[in-house]
Amino acid sequence: MNLVESLQLKLKNDKIRAYLIPTSDYHQSEYISDYFKARAYVSGFTGSAGTLVITAGNDKDTSSDARLWTDGRYFLQAEEELKGSSISLMKMGQKNIPTIFEYLASILASGDTFGFDGKVVSTSFINNLDKALKNKKVNYKDDLDLMDLVWPNRPSLPKEQVYILEEFFAGKSYEKKIAEVREKMREAGVSHFLLTALEDQAWLYNMRGNDVLYTPVFLAYSLISQEENILYIDKNKLSYDVLRYLKENKIKVKDYNEIYEDVKDLKGTNILVDPNKVNYTLYKLIKDTNKVIFKENPTLLLKAIKNEVEIKNTKLAHIKDGVAFTKFMYYVKHNVSKSNQNFTEITVSNYLYNCRKEQKGFIEPSFNTICGFGPNASMLHYSATPDTDTRITEDGFLLVDSGGQYLEGTTDITRTLALGHLTDEMKLHFTTVLKSVIALSKAVFMKGVRGINLDILARGPIWKLLIDYRCGTGHGVGHILSVHEGPNGFRWQIVPERNDSAILLPGMITTNEPGIYLDNKYGIRLENEMLCKEVGSSEFGDFLGFETITYAPIDLDGIDENVLTKEEKDWLNQYHQLVFETLKPYFEGDMLAWLTFATRKI
Repeated sequence: MNLVESLQLKLKNDKIRAYLIPTSDYHQSEYISDYFKARAYVSGFTGSAGTLVITAGNDKDTSSDARLWTDGRYFLQAEEELKGSSISLMKMGQKNIPTIFEYLASILASGDTFGFDGKVVSTSFINNLDKALKNKKVNYKDDLDLMDLVWPNRPSLPKEQVYILEEFFAGKSYEKKIAEVREKMREAGVSHFLLTALEDQAWLYNMRGNDVLYTPVFLAYSLISQEENILYIDKNKLSYDVLRYLKENKIKVKDYNEIYEDVKDLKGTNILVDPNKVNYTLYKLIKDTNKVIFKENPTLLLKAIKNEVEIKNTKLAHIKDGVAFTKFMYYVKHNVSKSNQNFTEITVSNYLYNCRKEQKGFIEPSFNTICGFGPNASMLHYSATPDTDTRITEDGFLLVDSGGQYLEGTTDITRTLALGHLTDEMKLHFTTVLKSVIALSKAVFMKGVRGINLDILARGPIWKLLIDYRCGTGHGVGHILSVHEGPNGFRWQIVPERNDSAILLPGMITTNEPGIYLDNKYGIRLENEMLCKEVGSSEFGDFLGFETITYAPIDLDGIDENVLTKEEKDWLNQYHQLVFETLKPYFEGDMLAWLTFATRKI
């Protein structure tokens, strides 16, 4: 009996019609520690986004099944990893594919029981499900974590130490940040603020941790009022210096799980809750005795608008990252051959990691490197394993999407390297992706514009080829935090759960990463990070634009110059001049000569 069948038997015996296993932790994080990777363990699908629903038969309907919802980034990967299982793939956003809410509403009848662990399910998910059920009297069994039944060696909760991020790197003290948060609370008319988002808490306290791979955060909750701030955290993670820092800042410390008891005592308060981030169990404990104000965490926008120190430091991080990635490009270009058996996706990824590791202040990668050669690159979030590791040879595209966490900031860069002979179609597609990058980079727009208004600039050249990519064009980037952070981003249609369609404001950093992916042929993506900044004002209003802050060559070997306009060539030449001037102090000899050639004018 496999894992799904074991769970279905348990559900049937307990008269539970359906059971939900999301990809989440107690804080609704995108990236999670191993303890919370239940969906991956049960399904075998290892992508970072997906929701599994397992159903069991009842007296009226004896059918049982299992379905996994994921987005376009993972369609090919999910098909491969679910092959041979009893789990059906539900391709989100595709024609005739119901949403999770539509599906649950179709199978759940009055009197049925729907099971889930309320600590890993968001308040907004249950609110949306309530709407979809349309007054059906479905019972919620919301304290059901069945993983102990099928996961005997489940990893423990992380216990990594927390450390202080000095103001030299953070640019603003906790004292100033908490004052800003409390001002936002007054504006919202609330006395309390329940903050559970990990990145927001790390930003607020100027502290970082190691509880989630590639994202320097720590598991914690915060209950903030105008009078006090309580941090709920495993105290074993706090050194003497951190405890002293918290005491000096008048931050009260309680055990991680005490939050569930303390919120029961809240009565008659106006409390701000972000329904996308606060789990359902916490919400259930406060909803009947308090006035809950559903509102986006005020910390989200405060965190997204980088201060002057964060911007300066982030640029320094990108210089370091540009040095590392340029060394990597040189290495690949000079070592690829038809005969090198050891030149594989994993070996070159390891080389890139070592290039970053050489940089002072490097902490860790900002995500698991995506390094795909040939057909592997057509999977948007492909990650090589020993079973899939492919030898890199001449004649093809090598797509490398990677980034680093540095004490100065977080980076994310993609370059597609042209190796050997390319067909005319391959060069057309590579150049079209570059045209898309340039179009968005050059945007000038009025203050008040959102990423959804600008996405057509990037997608337009690719759409003209009757091609699209099944993901957003760009995402916000945190500061020594998550490489994916809202509320800013670029996409052509709003996806509520992504929360990346906010008004673009000076100080926000967003990636620009259009691409072309042809199933089982190749993938092309080019990605720079861009800083939103003021351009000027007129009688019509204030105008904004972007400054590109990623410094690494774009492979000229992939370009068909005839496809570029003069203005596009000018942009590329100016960008490469910036790259050369920024990086040349760090190179000499053959590598400097290669950098000169790689950034030549066309």
